[in-house]
Amino acid sequence: MTDTLIQDIDARLARAAVDVVVSNDAQALDDLRTALEGLAVVLEAAGLPGLEELAGIVRRASAIATKSDLLTTVQIVDAAWTEWKTALEVQDVGRASGPVDAPMPALPALDLAAPEGAGHTVEADVEALRMDPELSGMFIAEALDHLSSIEATVLELESHPTDSKLLNDVFRPFHTVKGNSGALGVQTVQELAHKVENLLDLCRSGAHQVGPAEIDVILKSVDVLTALITDIGNRLAGEPGQDLEPDRQQLMHHVDQVAAGGGAPAAADTAIVAEAAMAAGATGAVTPEPAARASQRRQDDASVKVDTRKLDNLVDMVGELVIVQSIIYEDPELQRVADERLTRNLAQLRRITGELQRNAMSMRMVPIKQTFQKMARLVRDLGKKSGKMVDLVLEGEETELDRKVVEEINDPLMHMVRNSCDHGIEDAETRVGAGKRAEGRLTLSAYHESGNIVIEIADDGGGLNTEKILRKAVERGLVAPDADLSPAEIHQLIFRPGFSTADQITEISGRGVGMDVVRRNIDALRGRIDIQSTPGQGSVFSIKLPLTLAIVDGLLLRVGEERFVLPTFSVRESLRPRQEHVHTVHGQPCMVQVREHLIPLVRLDELLGIGRADIAHAWEGTVVVVDDDGRLAAVLVDELLGKQEVVIKSLGDQFKEVRGVAGGAILGDGRIGLILDGGSIVTLTRGGMSRAA
Repeated sequence: MTDTLIQDIDARLARAAVDVVVSNDAQALDDLRTALEGLAVVLEAAGLPGLEELAGIVRRASAIATKSDLLTTVQIVDAAWTEWKTALEVQDVGRASGPVDAPMPALPALDLAAPEGAGHTVEADVEALRMDPELSGMFIAEALDHLSSIEATVLELESHPTDSKLLNDVFRPFHTVKGNSGALGVQTVQELAHKVENLLDLCRSGAHQVGPAEIDVILKSVDVLTALITDIGNRLAGEPGQDLEPDRQQLMHHVDQVAAGGGAPAAADTAIVAEAAMAAGATGAVTPEPAARASQRRQDDASVKVDTRKLDNLVDMVGELVIVQSIIYEDPELQRVADERLTRNLAQLRRITGELQRNAMSMRMVPIKQTFQKMARLVRDLGKKSGKMVDLVLEGEETELDRKVVEEINDPLMHMVRNSCDHGIEDAETRVGAGKRAEGRLTLSAYHESGNIVIEIADDGGGLNTEKILRKAVERGLVAPDADLSPAEIHQLIFRPGFSTADQITEISGRGVGMDVVRRNIDALRGRIDIQSTPGQGSVFSIKLPLTLAIVDGLLLRVGEERFVLPTFSVRESLRPRQEHVHTVHGQPCMVQVREHLIPLVRLDELLGIGRADIAHAWEGTVVVVDDDGRLAAVLVDELLGKQEVVIKSLGDQFKEVRGVAGGAILGDGRIGLILDGGSIVTLTRGGMSRAA
């Protein structure tokens, strides 16, 4: 079969070379592309190692071919084919004497699109990619996907350096990125990827051993390549670029040093590179484990890549459809029509639109696995810098949530992991002295709970030092010296801007600019964060987030003629208070007793400055107890209409500074309902009480 295939491909290439010479100029390019497409189909169908990648190179060469370089295109494809045949012959010789572990023959890098004399510059790479915007977009997306799959495998390889399967799994993405970038003329990427590929090839052949220096340089290569490709994408979009050439040159020198047996190179200053690498591909596809690779390939055949903007527009339009359906369903005129067929059809419409909405929302759901895997790299680097031994445990990696939530949760998670490694987990000597394992444990877990997703960051360190936190807060004037705060309230002080208990500033933390970022981002996601800490045993930070940012599950409230939606995650309970439980100051109700607690009471109509409510006395209405990280406020409304899921609508820039309001929604009866911000409601209520006192 192999001999027949080789003869067929040889004949096709020979015929293509003749055709481009004798064909009419007007038809030559189309004829060549048709021939190369047929060649690619045959290569893919063969199912032999390396041919699927060669088919991709053939297609890319076809896509960027021009009338002036038809013969050159055929010659480059022929060179790649010849290289594959040569490698196949070497494997055949090896099999005659024993098994050979070589997953694919090496393919040459193609340099078709680089301008003459442009040199290895990012500007030349950008110009090469401008020739085909669609192809360049595919290259950038696929390259970032390949690079994102490497880190987790490299960290596993660090623990099992002699595992040839893991080594091959690291080699393949570099090999693919090198081949694709070479085919498109992206020489800065191709050159670096080629050097790393050569190092990995030495390790695969047994001529070089995988050690700490090799792992470090591979991880740095992932960072630099990710930053380079992201920078090229930004430049193509018309954004300013970054000067990453010094990092690239220094890293290539380091790769050569390691390949020559020079040991671990000096650490490079790659702050810009690391930042760009962390920002790139936050929600890209997660490459599966090697054992599932064949299954994933079958799934890819039944999938299609869609621009996220188109997907977001689809979800928005489905939301509009659901709103219109709800308005029709609750139309008073239709409800008065006693027609069984109409009722049945409306019920069917409601069921179908609900199912369509759930399916549309599920299209934006992605696993949190890749975000968790980035934390594995971060923990490794932090452990090396701090000299601490930290074992990272990941649980619930396949838990799915909205793509936008995944994008926004990356920074908070990174800050909290840094905080746990630096402040939470002790050094080995301290841990052993306390009767613990020398190696600390940091657990990242994700799971669903009551329609929300919960992400927990747990460590077995020393726990939060409540006394030290309170002392620092008093020193900074954040709380009064005689303040009577509960442990939970003291723990919340760590989220104040500029707050830090570190005695000295380190490279990892101590500037007080991390945890306040966590709070801001979590609040922006309509989430909340809880802390559980036991001295000497560790801490657990629990982040509770909505599954999606497009829909909110809330209580529908009525105040006079107005309707409001209060998200259920902000609600502790609702009740009708007794007259004796309402406490007044100067005849005005200001506190309500809920069991053994006195909670500040506020009328929602007075808080937001709207028309008067229907009720005259607090005990005639309904009190909704709002909870914001342990701070409580009792909001008085006329009536609790029920529970409802609503599609969130932005109020625009003009109203974004209005406190107490998070957005708007079109309700089932066509009314506009404001979505309340529970945290702001509590702040406004308690602030008003302080001024009154």
